[in-house]
Amino acid sequence: MTSKRRGRLSPAATVVAVVAASALWAGEGPPRPAAAPLAAKESLGKRLFFETSLSTPPGQACSACHDPRRAFADPNSGLPVSRGAHPGLYGNRNDQPVAYAAFIPPRHRDPEEGLWVGGLFWDGRADTLAAQAQGPPRNPLEMANPDVETIAAKLRALDYARFFTEVYGEGALADAQRAFDHMADAIAAYERTPEVNPFDSKYDRWLRGEAELSAQERRGLQLFEAEDEGNCAACHPSRPGKDGSPLLFTDFTYDNLGVPPNPENPFYLLDARLNPDGFAWVDLGLGAVVKDPEQDGKFRVPTLRNVAVTGPYMHNGVFKTLFQVLAFYNTRDVARWPAPEVGRNVNKEELGNLRLTNRELEDLVAFLETLTDGWKGGTR
Repeated sequence: MTSKRRGRLSPAATVVAVVAASALWAGEGPPRPAAAPLAAKESLGKRLFFETSLSTPPGQACSACHDPRRAFADPNSGLPVSRGAHPGLYGNRNDQPVAYAAFIPPRHRDPEEGLWVGGLFWDGRADTLAAQAQGPPRNPLEMANPDVETIAAKLRALDYARFFTEVYGEGALADAQRAFDHMADAIAAYERTPEVNPFDSKYDRWLRGEAELSAQERRGLQLFEAEDEGNCAACHPSRPGKDGSPLLFTDFTYDNLGVPPNPENPFYLLDARLNPDGFAWVDLGLGAVVKDPEQDGKFRVPTLRNVAVTGPYMHNGVFKTLFQVLAFYNTRDVARWPAPEVGRNVNKEELGNLRLTNRELEDLVAFLETLTDGWKGGTR
Protein backbone atom coordinates (compact mmCIF):
# COMPACT_ATOMS: atom_id res chain seq x y z
CA MET A 1 0.00 0.00 0.00
CA THR A 2 1.35 3.40 -0.94
CA SER A 3 0.92 6.14 1.59
CA LYS A 4 1.53 9.72 2.51
CA ARG A 5 3.43 8.48 5.50
CA ARG A 6 2.01 5.43 7.21
CA GLY A 7 -1.03 3.94 5.52
CA ARG A 8 -2.84 7.18 4.61
CA LEU A 9 -3.87 8.53 1.24
CA SER A 10 -1.06 9.18 -1.19
CA PRO A 11 -0.67 12.78 -2.46
CA ALA A 12 -2.14 11.73 -5.81
CA ALA A 13 -5.16 10.12 -4.16
CA THR A 14 -5.66 13.20 -2.00
CA VAL A 15 -5.75 15.40 -5.10
CA VAL A 16 -8.33 13.08 -6.69
CA ALA A 17 -10.54 13.35 -3.60
CA VAL A 18 -10.27 17.14 -3.48
CA VAL A 19 -10.93 17.51 -7.21
CA ALA A 20 -13.97 15.24 -6.92
CA ALA A 21 -15.27 17.33 -4.03
CA SER A 22 -14.67 20.53 -5.94
CA ALA A 23 -16.57 19.20 -8.94
CA LEU A 24 -19.48 18.22 -6.73
CA TRP A 25 -19.58 21.65 -5.13
CA ALA A 26 -19.43 23.40 -8.49
CA GLY A 27 -22.31 21.36 -9.90
CA GLU A 28 -24.37 24.48 -10.49
CA GLY A 29 -21.53 26.43 -12.07
CA PRO A 30 -18.12 27.76 -11.06
CA PRO A 31 -17.60 29.53 -7.73
CA ARG A 32 -18.75 33.14 -7.74
CA PRO A 33 -17.12 36.12 -6.07
CA ALA A 34 -18.19 36.55 -2.45
CA ALA A 35 -19.81 39.88 -3.29
CA ALA A 36 -22.06 38.41 -5.99
CA PRO A 37 -25.79 38.38 -5.14
CA LEU A 38 -27.41 35.08 -4.26
CA ALA A 39 -29.40 33.30 -6.94
CA ALA A 40 -33.10 32.61 -6.29
CA LYS A 41 -32.56 29.06 -4.99
CA GLU A 42 -29.63 30.17 -2.82
CA SER A 43 -31.66 33.02 -1.38
CA LEU A 44 -34.51 30.64 -0.56
CA GLY A 45 -32.03 28.26 1.04
CA LYS A 46 -30.61 31.06 3.17
CA ARG A 47 -34.06 31.97 4.47
CA LEU A 48 -34.72 28.32 5.30
CA PHE A 49 -31.33 28.02 7.01
CA PHE A 50 -32.31 30.77 9.45
CA GLU A 51 -36.01 29.80 9.70
CA THR A 52 -37.02 29.07 13.31
CA SER A 53 -40.51 27.72 12.62
CA LEU A 54 -39.35 24.43 11.11
CA SER A 55 -38.68 22.62 14.39
CA THR A 56 -41.13 20.99 16.83
CA PRO A 57 -41.64 22.95 18.99
CA PRO A 58 -40.78 26.02 16.90
CA GLY A 59 -37.69 27.99 17.79
CA GLN A 60 -34.71 26.11 16.39
CA ALA A 61 -33.21 26.85 12.96
CA CYS A 62 -30.19 25.30 11.26
CA SER A 63 -28.32 28.41 12.36
CA ALA A 64 -28.94 27.57 16.02
CA CYS A 65 -26.15 25.00 15.75
CA HIS A 66 -24.38 26.54 12.74
CA ASP A 67 -23.99 30.23 13.48
CA PRO A 68 -22.23 32.30 10.77
CA ARG A 69 -20.71 34.44 13.55
CA ARG A 70 -18.76 31.34 14.60
CA ALA A 71 -17.85 30.06 11.15
CA PHE A 72 -21.15 28.18 10.96
CA ALA A 73 -20.38 26.15 14.10
CA ASP A 74 -22.38 25.88 17.31
CA PRO A 75 -22.33 29.26 19.08
CA ASN A 76 -22.49 27.62 22.51
CA SER A 77 -18.87 26.55 22.99
CA GLY A 78 -19.56 25.81 26.65
CA LEU A 79 -21.39 22.57 25.78
CA PRO A 80 -19.73 19.48 24.28
CA VAL A 81 -22.76 18.75 22.06
CA SER A 82 -25.70 20.81 20.81
CA ARG A 83 -29.07 21.41 22.46
CA GLY A 84 -32.18 20.12 20.73
CA ALA A 85 -35.48 21.92 20.19
CA HIS A 86 -36.92 20.23 23.30
CA PRO A 87 -35.49 21.53 26.61
CA GLY A 88 -33.17 18.99 28.20
CA LEU A 89 -32.46 17.06 25.01
CA TYR A 90 -29.05 17.01 23.39
CA GLY A 91 -27.40 15.34 20.43
CA ASN A 92 -24.80 12.66 20.99
CA ARG A 93 -22.01 14.36 19.00
CA ASN A 94 -20.29 17.70 18.69
CA ASP A 95 -21.80 19.43 15.64
CA GLN A 96 -19.39 20.01 12.79
CA PRO A 97 -19.26 23.44 11.10
CA VAL A 98 -21.24 23.81 7.87
CA ALA A 99 -18.52 26.01 6.34
CA TYR A 100 -16.63 24.09 3.63
CA ALA A 101 -18.82 21.00 4.03
CA ALA A 102 -19.81 21.56 0.40
CA PHE A 103 -16.43 20.17 -0.65
CA ILE A 104 -16.76 16.80 1.08
CA PRO A 105 -17.05 14.02 -1.53
CA PRO A 106 -19.54 11.16 -1.16
CA ARG A 107 -18.34 8.31 1.01
CA HIS A 108 -16.36 5.79 -1.00
CA ARG A 109 -13.52 3.35 -0.61
CA ASP A 110 -10.33 4.46 -2.34
CA PRO A 111 -9.44 1.57 -4.67
CA GLU A 112 -5.68 2.03 -4.40
CA GLU A 113 -5.32 2.69 -0.69
CA GLY A 114 -8.24 0.66 0.59
CA LEU A 115 -9.29 3.55 2.85
CA TRP A 116 -12.73 5.02 3.37
CA VAL A 117 -12.93 8.61 2.14
CA GLY A 118 -15.63 11.27 2.33
CA GLY A 119 -19.22 11.38 3.45
CA LEU A 120 -20.89 14.02 5.61
CA PHE A 121 -21.37 13.90 9.37
CA TRP A 122 -18.56 12.55 11.54
CA ASP A 123 -19.34 9.01 10.39
CA GLY A 124 -19.90 9.71 6.68
CA ARG A 125 -23.49 8.47 6.65
CA ALA A 126 -24.75 11.12 4.19
CA ASP A 127 -23.35 11.52 0.69
CA THR A 128 -24.63 14.99 -0.21
CA LEU A 129 -25.35 18.33 1.40
CA ALA A 130 -29.06 17.83 0.74
CA ALA A 131 -29.03 14.44 2.47
CA GLN A 132 -27.22 16.01 5.42
CA ALA A 133 -29.79 18.85 5.56
CA GLN A 134 -32.58 16.28 5.89
CA GLY A 135 -31.07 14.73 9.01
CA PRO A 136 -31.58 17.33 11.79
CA PRO A 137 -35.25 18.18 10.99
CA ARG A 138 -36.27 14.55 11.65
CA ASN A 139 -33.85 13.83 14.49
CA PRO A 140 -35.72 13.69 17.84
CA LEU A 141 -32.62 15.09 19.56
CA GLU A 142 -32.39 18.07 17.20
CA MET A 143 -35.30 19.77 15.41
CA ALA A 144 -37.56 16.90 16.48
CA ASN A 145 -40.24 16.88 13.77
CA PRO A 146 -42.25 13.64 13.95
CA ASP A 147 -42.53 13.12 10.18
CA VAL A 148 -42.09 14.64 6.73
CA GLU A 149 -45.75 15.66 6.61
CA THR A 150 -45.25 17.94 9.61
CA ILE A 151 -42.28 19.61 7.95
CA ALA A 152 -44.19 20.07 4.67
CA ALA A 153 -47.09 21.72 6.51
CA LYS A 154 -44.65 24.15 8.13
CA LEU A 155 -43.13 24.94 4.72
CA ARG A 156 -46.57 25.67 3.23
CA ALA A 157 -47.29 28.06 6.11
CA LEU A 158 -44.20 30.21 5.49
CA ASP A 159 -44.91 33.76 4.39
CA TYR A 160 -42.40 33.21 1.59
CA ALA A 161 -43.73 29.80 0.49
CA ARG A 162 -44.39 31.28 -2.96
CA PHE A 163 -40.63 31.28 -3.57
CA PHE A 164 -40.76 27.47 -3.77
CA THR A 165 -43.02 27.86 -6.80
CA GLU A 166 -40.65 30.39 -8.35
CA VAL A 167 -37.67 28.07 -7.90
CA TYR A 168 -39.21 24.60 -8.35
CA GLY A 169 -42.43 25.22 -10.28
CA GLU A 170 -46.14 24.78 -9.62
CA GLY A 171 -47.02 22.23 -6.96
CA ALA A 172 -43.57 22.40 -5.42
CA LEU A 173 -45.03 21.93 -1.92
CA ALA A 174 -48.05 19.80 -2.78
CA ASP A 175 -46.42 16.47 -2.03
CA ALA A 176 -44.82 16.18 1.42
CA GLN A 177 -41.70 14.25 0.36
CA ARG A 178 -41.09 16.51 -2.63
CA ALA A 179 -41.49 19.57 -0.43
CA PHE A 180 -38.95 18.13 2.02
CA ASP A 181 -36.56 17.36 -0.85
CA HIS A 182 -36.92 20.91 -2.22
CA MET A 183 -36.22 22.37 1.22
CA ALA A 184 -33.01 20.35 1.53
CA ASP A 185 -31.95 21.15 -2.03
CA ALA A 186 -32.36 24.89 -1.43
CA ILE A 187 -30.42 24.78 1.85
CA ALA A 188 -27.65 22.86 0.08
CA ALA A 189 -27.53 25.52 -2.64
CA TYR A 190 -26.98 28.19 0.01
CA GLU A 191 -24.29 26.11 1.70
CA ARG A 192 -22.34 26.03 -1.58
CA THR A 193 -22.11 29.82 -1.79
CA PRO A 194 -19.07 31.97 -0.98
CA GLU A 195 -21.07 33.35 1.93
CA VAL A 196 -20.50 30.01 3.65
CA ASN A 197 -17.14 29.20 2.02
CA PRO A 198 -15.25 32.51 1.73
CA PHE A 199 -11.60 31.35 1.66
CA ASP A 200 -10.52 34.66 3.18
CA SER A 201 -8.34 33.75 6.16
CA LYS A 202 -4.96 35.32 6.82
CA TYR A 203 -3.34 32.16 5.49
CA ASP A 204 -5.31 32.43 2.24
CA ARG A 205 -4.18 36.04 1.94
CA TRP A 206 -0.58 35.00 2.64
CA LEU A 207 -0.71 32.37 -0.10
CA ARG A 208 -1.94 35.08 -2.48
CA GLY A 209 0.85 37.45 -1.41
CA GLU A 210 -1.59 39.80 0.33
CA ALA A 211 -0.42 39.30 3.94
CA GLU A 212 2.66 38.40 5.96
CA LEU A 213 2.84 35.69 8.60
CA SER A 214 4.52 36.53 11.89
CA ALA A 215 7.69 34.71 12.92
CA GLN A 216 5.67 32.55 15.30
CA GLU A 217 3.06 31.75 12.65
CA ARG A 218 5.82 30.76 10.20
CA ARG A 219 7.40 28.49 12.81
CA GLY A 220 3.99 26.91 13.37
CA LEU A 221 3.53 26.34 9.64
CA GLN A 222 6.95 24.68 9.42
CA LEU A 223 6.06 22.34 12.29
CA PHE A 224 2.66 21.66 10.72
CA GLU A 225 4.24 20.53 7.46
CA ALA A 226 7.46 18.83 8.66
CA GLU A 227 7.19 15.03 8.42
CA ASP A 228 9.65 14.50 11.26
CA GLU A 229 7.88 16.93 13.63
CA GLY A 230 4.16 17.74 13.69
CA ASN A 231 3.37 16.16 10.31
CA CYS A 232 -0.15 17.57 10.57
CA ALA A 233 -0.25 18.09 6.80
CA ALA A 234 -0.25 14.32 6.29
CA CYS A 235 -3.99 14.35 7.01
CA HIS A 236 -4.62 18.11 6.71
CA PRO A 237 -2.95 19.16 3.42
CA SER A 238 -1.79 22.76 3.72
CA ARG A 239 -0.99 23.72 0.12
CA PRO A 240 -3.31 24.22 -2.87
CA GLY A 241 -3.31 21.53 -5.53
CA LYS A 242 -1.25 22.19 -8.64
CA ASP A 243 -4.46 21.88 -10.63
CA GLY A 244 -6.00 24.79 -8.72
CA SER A 245 -8.21 22.61 -6.51
CA PRO A 246 -9.23 24.37 -3.29
CA LEU A 247 -7.20 24.15 -0.11
CA LEU A 248 -9.38 22.37 2.43
CA PHE A 249 -7.00 21.17 5.19
CA THR A 250 -8.39 17.63 5.10
CA ASP A 251 -7.90 14.51 3.03
CA PHE A 252 -11.43 13.30 4.01
CA THR A 253 -10.12 9.97 5.39
CA TYR A 254 -11.03 8.32 8.70
CA ASP A 255 -9.02 7.73 11.85
CA ASN A 256 -9.33 6.51 15.42
CA LEU A 257 -7.17 8.96 17.35
CA GLY A 258 -7.72 7.25 20.68
CA VAL A 259 -10.02 10.02 21.88
CA PRO A 260 -11.38 9.26 25.38
CA PRO A 261 -15.11 9.30 26.14
CA ASN A 262 -16.45 12.60 27.41
CA PRO A 263 -18.12 12.22 30.82
CA GLU A 264 -19.64 15.69 30.35
CA ASN A 265 -21.68 14.55 27.35
CA PRO A 266 -25.33 15.10 28.38
CA PHE A 267 -26.42 12.35 25.97
CA TYR A 268 -25.45 9.79 28.63
CA LEU A 269 -28.21 11.13 30.90
CA LEU A 270 -31.07 10.82 28.40
CA ASP A 271 -33.78 8.30 29.13
CA ALA A 272 -33.73 4.76 27.75
CA ARG A 273 -36.04 5.66 24.87
CA LEU A 274 -33.34 7.93 23.44
CA ASN A 275 -30.21 6.26 24.85
CA PRO A 276 -30.95 2.64 25.76
CA ASP A 277 -27.28 1.95 26.65
CA GLY A 278 -26.98 4.73 29.21
CA PHE A 279 -23.41 5.24 30.41
CA ALA A 280 -22.35 2.08 28.54
CA TRP A 281 -23.00 3.74 25.18
CA VAL A 282 -19.98 3.70 22.85
CA ASP A 283 -19.80 5.75 19.65
CA LEU A 284 -18.51 3.37 16.95
CA GLY A 285 -18.32 6.06 14.26
CA LEU A 286 -17.68 4.81 10.73
CA GLY A 287 -17.78 1.17 11.83
CA ALA A 288 -21.48 1.37 12.61
CA VAL A 289 -22.22 2.92 9.21
CA VAL A 290 -20.25 0.46 7.04
CA LYS A 291 -20.95 -2.53 9.37
CA ASP A 292 -17.26 -3.32 9.73
CA PRO A 293 -15.66 -3.74 13.19
CA GLU A 294 -12.30 -2.87 11.64
CA GLN A 295 -13.62 0.68 11.22
CA ASP A 296 -14.98 1.05 14.77
CA GLY A 297 -13.96 4.24 16.51
CA LYS A 298 -12.96 5.99 13.29
CA PHE A 299 -14.24 9.45 12.41
CA ARG A 300 -13.69 11.59 9.33
CA VAL A 301 -10.72 13.96 9.40
CA PRO A 302 -12.32 17.44 9.65
CA THR A 303 -11.17 20.57 7.91
CA LEU A 304 -8.97 22.82 10.04
CA ARG A 305 -10.38 25.97 8.49
CA ASN A 306 -11.73 28.18 11.31
CA VAL A 307 -10.56 25.61 13.86
CA ALA A 308 -9.51 28.33 16.32
CA VAL A 309 -13.11 29.55 16.69
CA THR A 310 -15.09 26.31 16.40
CA GLY A 311 -14.33 24.50 19.66
CA PRO A 312 -14.95 22.30 21.53
CA TYR A 313 -13.12 19.60 19.61
CA MET A 314 -13.38 15.95 18.54
CA HIS A 315 -16.59 14.05 17.84
CA ASN A 316 -17.67 14.21 21.49
CA GLY A 317 -16.40 17.69 22.35
CA VAL A 318 -14.04 16.28 24.98
CA PHE A 319 -11.32 18.90 24.39
CA LYS A 320 -12.09 22.56 25.01
CA THR A 321 -8.99 24.30 23.60
CA LEU A 322 -6.66 23.93 20.66
CA PHE A 323 -3.70 23.64 23.00
CA GLN A 324 -5.41 20.71 24.73
CA VAL A 325 -5.94 18.98 21.36
CA LEU A 326 -2.31 19.46 20.40
CA ALA A 327 -1.11 18.30 23.82
CA PHE A 328 -3.15 15.11 23.33
CA TYR A 329 -1.62 14.50 19.91
CA ASN A 330 1.81 15.16 21.40
CA THR A 331 1.70 13.06 24.58
CA ARG A 332 -1.22 10.62 24.33
CA ASP A 333 1.03 7.57 24.68
CA VAL A 334 3.42 8.89 27.33
CA ALA A 335 1.20 10.93 29.67
CA ARG A 336 -1.77 9.93 31.83
CA TRP A 337 -4.58 10.57 29.39
CA PRO A 338 -7.80 8.58 29.90
CA ALA A 339 -8.22 5.37 27.92
CA PRO A 340 -9.74 5.68 24.42
CA GLU A 341 -13.47 5.24 23.90
CA VAL A 342 -12.69 2.51 21.33
CA GLY A 343 -9.37 0.82 22.08
CA ARG A 344 -8.93 -1.10 18.83
CA ASN A 345 -7.85 0.56 15.60
CA VAL A 346 -6.12 3.43 17.42
CA ASN A 347 -3.57 5.26 15.25
CA LYS A 348 -0.34 4.62 17.11
CA GLU A 349 2.01 5.60 14.29
CA GLU A 350 1.26 9.22 13.45
CA LEU A 351 0.62 10.66 16.89
CA GLY A 352 0.94 9.94 20.58
CA ASN A 353 4.57 10.83 21.24
CA LEU A 354 5.61 13.65 18.92
CA ARG A 355 8.18 15.06 21.36
CA LEU A 356 7.18 18.66 20.68
CA THR A 357 8.02 21.35 23.23
CA ASN A 358 5.50 23.70 24.82
CA ARG A 359 6.81 26.53 22.67
CA GLU A 360 6.30 24.43 19.56
CA LEU A 361 2.73 23.67 20.60
CA GLU A 362 2.09 27.39 21.02
CA ASP A 363 3.62 28.02 17.59
CA LEU A 364 1.23 25.49 16.09
CA VAL A 365 -1.72 27.21 17.77
CA ALA A 366 -0.55 30.53 16.34
CA PHE A 367 -0.48 29.06 12.84
CA LEU A 368 -3.91 27.45 13.23
CA GLU A 369 -5.30 30.84 14.22
CA THR A 370 -4.35 32.13 10.75
CA LEU A 371 -6.98 29.80 9.26
CA THR A 372 -9.90 31.85 10.61
CA ASP A 373 -12.04 33.47 7.91
CA GLY A 374 -12.71 37.19 7.83
CA TRP A 375 -9.14 38.41 8.33
CA LYS A 376 -8.83 42.14 7.72
CA GLY A 377 -5.20 43.03 8.29
CA GLY A 378 -4.92 42.25 11.98
CA THR A 379 -8.61 41.90 12.89
CA ARG A 380 -11.12 39.17 12.09
